Amino acid sequence: MSHVFPRHTKAPPPLALRGEGVYLYDADGKAYLDGSGGAAVSCLGHSDAEVIAAVRGQVGRLAFAHTGFFTSEPAEALADRLIAHAPEGIERVYFVSGGSEAVEAALKLARQYFIEVGQPQRRHFIARRQSYHGNTLGALATGGNEWRREPFAPLMIETSHIAPCYEYRGRQAGESAEDYGLRVADELEAELHRLGPDTVIAFVAEPVVGATAGAMPAVPGYFKRVREICDRHGILLILDEVMCGMGRTGSFFASEQEGISPDIVTIAKGLGAGYQPIGAMLCSGRIYDAIEGGSGFFQHGHTYIGHPTACAAADVVVTKLTDGGLTERARVMGDRLEAALKDAFGQHPHIGDIRGRGLFRGLEIVADRETKRPFAPERAVHKAVKKKAFENGLICYPMGGTIDGRLGDHVLLAPPFILEDAHIDELVGKLSATFDAVL
Repeated sequence: MSHVFPRHTKAPPPLALRGEGVYLYDADGKAYLDGSGGAAVSCLGHSDAEVIAAVRGQVGRLAFAHTGFFTSEPAEALADRLIAHAPEGIERVYFVSGGSEAVEAALKLARQYFIEVGQPQRRHFIARRQSYHGNTLGALATGGNEWRREPFAPLMIETSHIAPCYEYRGRQAGESAEDYGLRVADELEAELHRLGPDTVIAFVAEPVVGATAGAMPAVPGYFKRVREICDRHGILLILDEVMCGMGRTGSFFASEQEGISPDIVTIAKGLGAGYQPIGAMLCSGRIYDAIEGGSGFFQHGHTYIGHPTACAAADVVVTKLTDGGLTERARVMGDRLEAALKDAFGQHPHIGDIRGRGLFRGLEIVADRETKRPFAPERAVHKAVKKKAFENGLICYPMGGTIDGRLGDHVLLAPPFILEDAHIDELVGKLSATFDAVL
């Protein structure tokens, strides 16, 4: 009998024994194509020899040193490498152990920034419906995933939520993509005025929405308008790139494709590629200077922040993503995956939308393609798709509640950047067989 507390007590998972390339193998020797990189984590695939060597070498020298006493060579090197590729104005890196921690750190830093600059009345955050920012209470509060939020709502900080940039369902007939983007971005302006602009700390958003909405990018111009609104009212823009960053969408930071820079950005998942638990919160020089010139102390921290072994692993990962060309490979192979998905499912009666960027792709499942009507939530199509795909030897990331937290189903794909054309064929073939069986 296992003493592990599983994610689902009524569906014990098989035992994973090893990983190799784009595959994972269970105790029976069955191979699974990792079509979602776990949860958009395994960008390098499994058993990368250089990352493993870096972990072994660092453990042999210095496995851990608490940041209350020391910095470390791996942390300094990784921070330098990240800043060299960061959006304009981003100058400092605060390491944590995962995405939720990164978002918590971002929220607390944003609040403390305004205390340091003499605006303690700022207390509100604004985010978007159908978003996800993590499972700790602060991150969960800013997220717009209703299914995850509901049980813990009484414990969470108050957050306003505006509409997502959801072109497939939100864009009106006769409305251009750009006009639609400006219309929904202007909801931020309206919410700021409702709350009082001088009471708002920040707007929080994923450049490409991940698990909750299935690789949903914004339309052109949306984030530029958001940046303008934030600047006009003196609020911070926090971009959550935990899932969509680190090359996943075909640029190292997803915000590069929007032509803007955030004030704070969070990363994780692909930063460590699964080899060590690590995340980071990066902030502008302006925010750091306010802390340094004020109290000098960020009132936050965790035991394992800046962990040397985790940073050593991530430094190799980031090197491969940048100098090693894997971010560009994600863009190229992402185009090929998109073409294959559209060829196989572009006219499928139950696939309403195929979207995403790079190797971050989503398929929205519908009961009726013409009317965009979703399946009844009681049917739990996403659960059936996940189960059947797994039986077929494909790991993918289906979710329900795509539209409003209750209605809608989608499948998220985020395979390793090292996949080959044959793996795309295998992924699409197994997904097609899954859809045939379930739909």
